[in-house]
Amino acid sequence: MKFVLTTHNVTLTKAIEDHILDKLDKLEHFNRWAVDARVTLEHDHTKAPERQFKCGVRLGVRGPDLFAEDSERDLYTAIDLAFKKIEQQIRKRQSRRKSSKHTVAARHKRRQQEADI
Repeated sequence: MKFVLTTHNVTLTKAIEDHILDKLDKLEHFNRWAVDARVTLEHDHTKAPERQFKCGVRLGVRGPDLFAEDSERDLYTAIDLAFKKIEQQIRKRQSRRKSSKHTVAARHKRRQQEADI
């Protein structure tokens, strides 16, 4: 997976980078077809203290790309919540795909049973 990390008014440390890479590994476990990931970290001094740090994540996958962002007081919390939102989007997309396959299979099975009668 291709990974791009950009920062704005944030000093990128090894700990922050490792934290993001751990989160990406977890996402890659959920969706192995992810092509690329772009993570943007921002610090805004002019906003209220509760929303100073912002993390945005764009995950390039087959079909429409997934995007989530969150603003929090703590940078690590913003990162965790943004990745949690992306994880929920991946789960939702997978469950939709599975449910559509199940409905098609159920229709086919019903037609076979009706034809046998």
